Amino acid sequence: MMRPLALLLLIPLTFVFGRDDLSDRIQKAKDAVLPALVHIQPIKEVFDAGEKRKIQVTGSGVIFSSDGYVLTNNHVVEKARYVLCTLTSREEVEARVVGLDPWTDLAVLKLDLKKAGLKKVPFARFGNSDRLKIGQVVLAFGSPLGLARSVSMGVISSLNRYFPDAGEMVSPYNLWIQTDAAINPGNSGGPLVDLNGRVVGINARAVIFGENLGFAIPINTARYVIDQLMKHKEVQRSWIGVTWQEIKEYRKYKKQPELTGVLVASVEKDSPAMRAGLRPGMVVRRINGKPVSAVYPEELPALRLFISSLPIHSKITFALADSRQITVVTEKQGKFSGDEFECEQWGISVKEITPRIAKNFQLKSKEGVLISGVRAGSKAQEAGVRNGYILKKIENEPVLNLQDFKTKYEQLKQSDKPCLLFLQSGNSNYFALIPGKNE
Repeated sequence: MMRPLALLLLIPLTFVFGRDDLSDRIQKAKDAVLPALVHIQPIKEVFDAGEKRKIQVTGSGVIFSSDGYVLTNNHVVEKARYVLCTLTSREEVEARVVGLDPWTDLAVLKLDLKKAGLKKVPFARFGNSDRLKIGQVVLAFGSPLGLARSVSMGVISSLNRYFPDAGEMVSPYNLWIQTDAAINPGNSGGPLVDLNGRVVGINARAVIFGENLGFAIPINTARYVIDQLMKHKEVQRSWIGVTWQEIKEYRKYKKQPELTGVLVASVEKDSPAMRAGLRPGMVVRRINGKPVSAVYPEELPALRLFISSLPIHSKITFALADSRQITVVTEKQGKFSGDEFECEQWGISVKEITPRIAKNFQLKSKEGVLISGVRAGSKAQEAGVRNGYILKKIENEPVLNLQDFKTKYEQLKQSDKPCLLFLQSGNSNYFALIPGKNE
C-alpha cells in the first residue's frame, strides 16, 4: 500500500527539479550571450515624399568575434551614415558598415574598438540551425521598442516557414524559423538562442496584428553571408533570370502524380536564360546532372540558393522533362535597391532602375529613372509628376541612367527656362513642364 503513495510523492518533486533545471539552463544561456548583445542606433539618410531626411532608428545585433564584428539585419543599418552601438556594459562604441545583403536581410558591422579604448569584447558562438526541433525552447535577445538588454522566452513554433517574395518579406534563398518568443520592433538583428547558449537565428520579423508570431533567419544562412560580406563587402551571386514554381498543381494538370522536377514560371527579357532558350512552361528535371524537384513552395529556396551560389560565369546544364538539354552561362546578380538622388529645385527624388525594379514595374528596358517621391507643393507636383512614374527623357534627350540624369539636372536646375519631361506609367505616356528657376 505504500508504493502508490511513494509514487505520488515523487511526481511533484520531479516537476520541481525539472523547473529548476530549466531555470538554470536559461540563466547559463543568458550569461553566455547577453554580454555579446548590442543595442544599435544608426542615423539614416532616407528619402520621403521627394525630400532627403535624416532619421534615427533602433535595432539590435550580436558580436560574433573578439575583435568586434557584429551581425545584424540589413534593414536596421541600410542607408546609415553613422552607427552608434551600446554594449551590454553600457559603453558606447562607434561602428562602420562592413557589408549589406538585402536578399537575406543580413548585415555585418565592425566596432571601432581602438577609438573606444577597448582591446577585445565578449562574443557569442553560433549553433547549428539545421538541428532545431519544433517545440524546442529558445530565447530572443534584443531591444524591443528601444528597451535594451531584453530577453524573452518561447519555443520553436515551426521550421522551414516559407514566404513568397512580397513587400519587406523578401527571402528568396532561405526559409524562416517561427517562434512564439516575443519579438517586437527593436528586436530586429538580435540573436535567437538555444539553451546551450548558441545563436541559432537572427530575429528579423514580427506580425504586427498577430500575437506570438516572430520570425528569425537561420544562423546557417548567416554563416555564408558573413563570409561573403567580410571578403567582398557584398554577397556575389550568380543569376540567370528565371522565376521558378513548384509543380504541385502542374502534376494535377498533367495527371501525373509522380512527376518530379521544377517548373519555369517566367524568364526575364535579355537574361542569360532567355538567350539560352529556357522558356516559361518548361519542366527541369536535372541541373548539372543532379536531380531537382520542388513539389511544394518550401522547396524553392534551396534551388535558388544552389544556382546563386555557383561561381559567376558558370555553365549550368538544365535537363528538361522532354529530354532536351539547355546550357546557361550565369551572370552576376544585379543590385537589390538602386541609389537615390534628391532634386531639391524641382521637388522630386529619383532612383536608379535596377533589374529588380525593372522586373517589378514590368519595364521593357532599364533606361531612365524612377520617380521615387514628389514633394507637396513643389514645381513637379504642380506639373503633374507622380510617384512611380518613369522619367525617360528631358528636353527630348533620353535619360540613360541615374548618373546621366544627374548631369542633365545639374545643367538645367538653375535655368530660367521651363523644362519638358517625358514620363511613362504602364502603357501611358505623360509630359510635364517644370517651370524655370524664377517662375
